[in-house]
Amino acid sequence: MAFCPNCGSNVPDNTTQCPQCGAAMNAQQPQQNAAPQGNYQQVPPQNYQQVPPQGQPYQQMPPQGNPYQQQVPPQAPMGPAPIPPGYQQKSKMAAGLLGIFLGSLGVHNFYLGNTGKAVAQLLLTLIGWIACGLGPIAAGVWGLVEGIMILTGSINTDGKNVPLKD
Repeated sequence: MAFCPNCGSNVPDNTTQCPQCGAAMNAQQPQQNAAPQGNYQQVPPQNYQQVPPQGQPYQQMPPQGNPYQQQVPPQAPMGPAPIPPGYQQKSKMAAGLLGIFLGSLGVHNFYLGNTGKAVAQLLLTLIGWIACGLGPIAAGVWGLVEGIMILTGSINTDGKNVPLKD
């Protein structure tokens, strides 16, 4: 059995034309199990990297194109969102005091509209008793720090990114 040099399909021996593509068959086609003859040079695959001889440093070739210099589209600057009409701004003083006194329950985050963070603080306080009482202590410190950050202005927007009212 021989192979067609044009399409690579199996062609019976002593055939002059490929039945698949019609290409002329060469009479000296090597057999399927025949050993290759002649002087062949082995070509490495395309993504092959040679290992340097022992004792020489390895120098990696950079990939084609630089993936780290991609163009990033410009984005709008991040900052407080404009106040929607009819929206009541949240009070900085109320949020800060809620954080200091009831912060372990996440009340200040519920007030500001950060419900995901508030639920995490609430669960840490209620279920945290399992971990030797460390959960409520951690949630209390977390709430105290956030309450102080609200009062000092480090946290100055609510859950909808609207600035807090002084």
